[in-house]
Amino acid sequence: MASESLKGGSYYGAAPYRSGEGLSTRAAGSSDEIQLRIDPMQGELDDQVTGLRRQIRQLRSVAQEIESEAKYQNDFLNQLQMTLIRAQAGVKNNMRRLNRRIIQQGSNHIVHVVLFALLIFGVVFLYSKFS
Repeated sequence: MASESLKGGSYYGAAPYRSGEGLSTRAAGSSDEIQLRIDPMQGELDDQVTGLRRQIRQLRSVAQEIESEAKYQNDFLNQLQMTLIRAQAGVKNNMRRLNRRIIQQGSNHIVHVVLFALLIFGVVFLYSKFS
């Protein structure tokens, strides 16, 4: 333990004083002398507190980076969802058009089959009439 003597007036009076940095004062033998004692354990605690503060700053920085990345990915997912909704609407519209085409071409096929049957009937009729 390191100790020093300070000469001068009574700085804190006769009552002992303890600061947050591990310094303490004691009243000495005479009224104009104060003894100063530095607690080595307190210095180690200060170093540990400083290290913890540094780690907290690093953790805060990491948390802020995680937050910004989460916001970016959330925006990206929202855009992707909107793109998928638009694509789904496009596919639905194309399916409707395709179904209409199939129905129209299906009815055209029926007309073609009926006309083919009438043509065959006519050819058979004319063949039977002339033979």
